[in-house]
Amino acid sequence: MKRFDRDTEGRLTAAADGDEIAVIQTLAAQVADLVTSGTQADPAITRLLPDAYRDDAEASAEFRRFTTGALTERKVRNATAVIRSLDDAANSGIITLDGEAVQAWLRTLTDIRLTIAVRLNIATEDDEAGSDIDPMMRDIYDWLGFIQNSLVEALDA
Repeated sequence: MKRFDRDTEGRLTAAADGDEIAVIQTLAAQVADLVTSGTQADPAITRLLPDAYRDDAEASAEFRRFTTGALTERKVRNATAVIRSLDDAANSGIITLDGEAVQAWLRTLTDIRLTIAVRLNIATEDDEAGSDIDPMMRDIYDWLGFIQNSLVEALDA
């Protein structure tokens, strides 16, 4: 995938091949499925829907009761926006994002990377460097970070 750049109309664009599009769509769909059907016992759910009060389980449960539905809905909506933008790019190989889509991408990429980090036991930068993790998943994790950074840099340009 190429870096995102700003086009003449202010949208962000990047070229991607079919395999890259399929990987991001699959991961976005998996995160949407995870937040809608996962359980609080799953450490990835804990990262995606964290406790509001770490020292007060009762207050956290009450907060979660009022906020989890909306937060889950927003995460699914963002993932769906990513999937749709990639559907649009499937024929041309060019991903084109307006301001709202960029925000959905940034949030969904964060959710995907957090989920992968939990699955690979990556908690800090040091964990990445010396851990014994699946090299392909590590490459995907890093690649998604590149895409996310590319989006941020294009926004700042």
